[in-house]
Amino acid sequence: MRIFNDIHTLPQFQNAIVTIGTFDGVHLGHQKIINRLKELKQQQSGEVIVFTFDPHPRKVLFPEQRDLKLITTTEEKCELLQHFGVDNVLVYPFSTAFSQMPARDYIFDILVKALQTKTLVIGYDHRFGANREGNIQTLKELSSLGIFKVEEIPAQEINQLNISSTRIRKALEDGDVAIANDFLGYHFFINGIVVKGKQLGRTIGYPTANLFIADKSKLIPKKGVYAVNVYHKNTHYKGMLNIGTNPTTDTDHKIKVEVNIFNFDKDIYGEPLKVEFVKRIRDEKKFANLEELKVAIAQDKIACLNV
Repeated sequence: MRIFNDIHTLPQFQNAIVTIGTFDGVHLGHQKIINRLKELKQQQSGEVIVFTFDPHPRKVLFPEQRDLKLITTTEEKCELLQHFGVDNVLVYPFSTAFSQMPARDYIFDILVKALQTKTLVIGYDHRFGANREGNIQTLKELSSLGIFKVEEIPAQEINQLNISSTRIRKALEDGDVAIANDFLGYHFFINGIVVKGKQLGRTIGYPTANLFIADKSKLIPKKGVYAVNVYHKNTHYKGMLNIGTNPTTDTDHKIKVEVNIFNFDKDIYGEPLKVEFVKRIRDEKKFANLEELKVAIAQDKIACLNV
């Protein structure tokens, strides 16, 4: 898959089949659109292009939402789009100036000239251009000129899934990873770099890898203990992960993301890990002492192994 960040240096595309959206999470609703693009690709001997944005438009259009947390970082979104078979991704820098572009300029300058769109596939409620003046009707009127075709994903096809990035974010914030995973069609995951912590875990028999998540817009689920899958250099391990402040031992009140990887004893400081959330085991809890904490962790491990 090719990733582009500059609209002015795009190559010549072959029968470009395009869709537009933020695609946060690349959930089952997004996957439905991608699958339709791939069907058209086969029919038209074309290539699939996803036109998406960074930062998320809501962060720009609604300043009070600048702290909006995202299901996927831009890098993770691209990783998923590649996994689902997209040929090209254009990550466009969303700005106030871009949002004020007249709808017809948007169509001709970006869809026609830059992306060379031959077929555009969008949802029934897609709006674009200054004051959101452009809609599916605008596109259909211009497509009658024969420049490109427009295919609308009907309302009932999208609404029957009853899925949205907003609903998935809410489920993760509530710790309900089961619902989030059902909507995503895969396990919600985080990517992080292993950094040194207090190394208390190893003194009680449960060494943990402390994860640093560089992108501060990445959504971290509700505090608690989770059963997880861990990937280190493409090798899969089971594990248990804690999100929280470690109230039994720490007083700094800082949120930490720590994973105990089962049957694993390598030194991986500075190395990347991918962690998939499988099931939430319990809330974070303050214990009276380290012995009580050790007993609880032992029970957590059994629960995670049985997931």
